[in-house]
Amino acid sequence: MAAPVDASSLTPAGYVLHHLRSMVSKDFGHHIPIVDFSYINIDTVLWSVLMSVFAFLFMFLVARRATAGVPSRWQCSVEILFEFFASQVRSIIPGSSKCDFVIPLSVSVFIWIFMMNALDLLPVDLFPRLFSVTGISEYQRIVPTADVNGALGMSLGVLLLMFFYGIKSKKLGFFKELVTAPFGSKLILFIPNLVINVIEYSAKFVSLGLRLFGNMYAGELLFMLIALMGATAKIYGCVGQFFAGLLWAIAHIFIISLQAFIFVMLMMIYIGQAQEKH
Repeated sequence: MAAPVDASSLTPAGYVLHHLRSMVSKDFGHHIPIVDFSYINIDTVLWSVLMSVFAFLFMFLVARRATAGVPSRWQCSVEILFEFFASQVRSIIPGSSKCDFVIPLSVSVFIWIFMMNALDLLPVDLFPRLFSVTGISEYQRIVPTADVNGALGMSLGVLLLMFFYGIKSKKLGFFKELVTAPFGSKLILFIPNLVINVIEYSAKFVSLGLRLFGNMYAGELLFMLIALMGATAKIYGCVGQFFAGLLWAIAHIFIISLQAFIFVMLMMIYIGQAQEKH
């Protein structure tokens, strides 16, 4: 059980660093390792699972209340998403029979990532303070996509989908292409071909996750800097915090939607590329 932390006693740098630290499965004290697979960021897992449940309940309730007559606003919104992503999937992935699962997957992933990103609009001190007061933990980051582990975890899922659809489409030809494309099928070129393909898949995996993480991390950091404006005793600090936070929150609505859209579009492109024959 962690003792509550008084945020007012922290320096500006300490305040930001405190809010950038995750609730982990074991205590590291003041030392935070760069890479350590022996611990879990509990807050990232907790909020990502919670948002996936909310996304499922949202889709379930919309489907239960769907009608062939005049649709509700939520039903209309979901139908627009389905139609939009269906047209994108069919234009990117060859063969309509291969799109049956990718279309609902794209809509679900978009709504899930949007909900996780939208957590950034909540006050930055709200949940860390609640968890600290209850004695659970003095650290709590509620935006899973602002954690590099969460973002790379989602891109790992896309990588596995690329392998799945590549093998499903090409059968053993998928493994053959790993050592014969792009330079040819000569035996001497097997190693260079394999290295190029490993680099290509690794670059897609890393760039997909880091793109989402970088944008959401920057947005989260800016909210923290705006929150620091209210720490001043002057009235203009509080007023500046209110208007700056309001303007950035309005702009951030576009950003969180755009980042979810970009992730899903790249997912479609990568799955389509995995099924193309070289």
